[in-house]
Amino acid sequence: MTRLMTTTALAAALTLGACSNMNNTARGAVGGAVVGAGLGTLAGGNDARNAAIGAAVGAIAGAGVGAYMDRQEKKLREQTAGTGVEVTREGDQLELRLPSDVTFASGESNIQPQFFPVLDDVSATLLEFPSTAVDIIGHADSQGSEAFNQALSERRAQSVQGYLISKGVQGERLLSYGRGEMDPIASNETPEGRAQNRRVQILLTPIVEEGA
Repeated sequence: MTRLMTTTALAAALTLGACSNMNNTARGAVGGAVVGAGLGTLAGGNDARNAAIGAAVGAIAGAGVGAYMDRQEKKLREQTAGTGVEVTREGDQLELRLPSDVTFASGESNIQPQFFPVLDDVSATLLEFPSTAVDIIGHADSQGSEAFNQALSERRAQSVQGYLISKGVQGERLLSYGRGEMDPIASNETPEGRAQNRRVQILLTPIVEEGA
């Protein structure tokens, strides 16, 4: 299985494994208490989840992981060029950052219709590369109450999750949760910073054969 080699990741795996029977919101709330905002501590850290995904769609031999993620990264970069979506990579994990101003109307969680083609392309790539765990994490700026921002971030992540499922992406692969205003990537003191903080992340992690 994919094992993320950090102390934080280990804590995340243990905690999320204990929460496998919770709903998405509950798992996100518990998991969010131990995981950080950076790549390498979220998707794929739960061995029980990896086993379920591997059983449903298959896993990748260890030697092929790099090439598998190279192809997936290339496809996603081509599909999202010029859309406002950022694609970054750390090791064998990919992050897609969906800015809320192009994905959602202000304060809303319904995906804007003009963004459907982008998510259609992302869905097609996820179907082409099935041995990938998908974490969808909603974030908010600090405007409004903490409770409102937490709920909004959860609803936005769930909207993206629901859309991907509607396009045929297997539900076993997907987990959505919200982080509210807890993980800013810019200052909330400026409009520009708040715009960066209003986002949805899609984290893609390969599912690797046990012992690979």
